[in-house]
Amino acid sequence: MSSDRILTILALLAAIIAVVPAAAMAPWALILVALGLISGFMNPEEDLLMRVGYFIVAAALPTVANSLDAIPVAGTYLNSILDNFAVAIAGIVIAQFIMAVKDRVMPADDSSSSAGAGGGGFSSE
Repeated sequence: MSSDRILTILALLAAIIAVVPAAAMAPWALILVALGLISGFMNPEEDLLMRVGYFIVAAALPTVANSLDAIPVAGTYLNSILDNFAVAIAGIVIAQFIMAVKDRVMPADDSSSSAGAGGGGFSSE
């Protein structure tokens, strides 16, 4: 099982447990953001469309989840779970943003070119 899948399952479980009234004393928002940050840094997304998708989901999921309050009994719990999961996704978005900025600011590692090795990096064979 990949680390991405494990961290997603942990974030979902934390989002569900955070809704339980007996567990309300724990700093669940901090735990969810930390899980999102770890997931974002460990599994950087290279595809621009996937990164934009994460941005959209992080922004739109709480708004969509608010409509679940109309469901009797379970709606408020589902809304809270999705709101909590959106916090974890926000952590992923923050990590992806930091990685994208770092890639733009830091010079590219040009270790593949061997200009100092003679021949400009071309093999003589």
